[in-house]
Amino acid sequence: MPYIFFFIIGCIGLSISCIGLNILYIQQLDSSSIIWMSLHRSDFLNHIAVGLSYLGGLPAMLLVCGIWCLQQAYVKKYANVVLISFSLLGASAVGWILKYSIQRPRPEAAYQMVQTYGASFPSAHSIYAAVLACLIIFIFYRHAKAKILIIFASLWCLSMGFSRVYVGAHFPTDVLAGWSIGFIWISLIWLLLSKQILSMNKLFLDKNLNEVE
Repeated sequence: MPYIFFFIIGCIGLSISCIGLNILYIQQLDSSSIIWMSLHRSDFLNHIAVGLSYLGGLPAMLLVCGIWCLQQAYVKKYANVVLISFSLLGASAVGWILKYSIQRPRPEAAYQMVQTYGASFPSAHSIYAAVLACLIIFIFYRHAKAKILIIFASLWCLSMGFSRVYVGAHFPTDVLAGWSIGFIWISLIWLLLSKQILSMNKLFLDKNLNEVE
């Protein structure tokens, strides 16, 4: 099952990022990455990165997931509505609790291209991107166009993370932690609820088919 892979990757990534908070060499690599990207910016990439910053924020993610929930409710997959809602809101809460608990400073303001809120570790945008990507993969992994959806989800997750470093809003370890938290959270939710979700969706589908007949 895909959740096992994401859970393992998430645990490894979160361990590395947390260790990096206390190792000077990794902190220096973090800072060097911000400086290097700031020196290799272009107008084209600037527009993309700033656009991703707005698209990947919590308000936009709530809108996207809200529309998705309405679509899933329309096709009578109410269990998916619960899964999507609980996954995004729960992961967001975990991320912001960690932000206020760890209180890692953001990169220097001179490198920031967008307005930022809260502490740096972990990257909330990366959490939301990982949650959305995992939800797409888990819900549609048996879909006829699963490969295309997986590629889209992966590109979204990766581009969101890299854009946060590019705009100077986060260090690479913040992004790694955000991805990892998203992977772990969704994997645990899917592990605990997948059987109930699949059975509920099948129950509603069978009920609708019987009503049609």
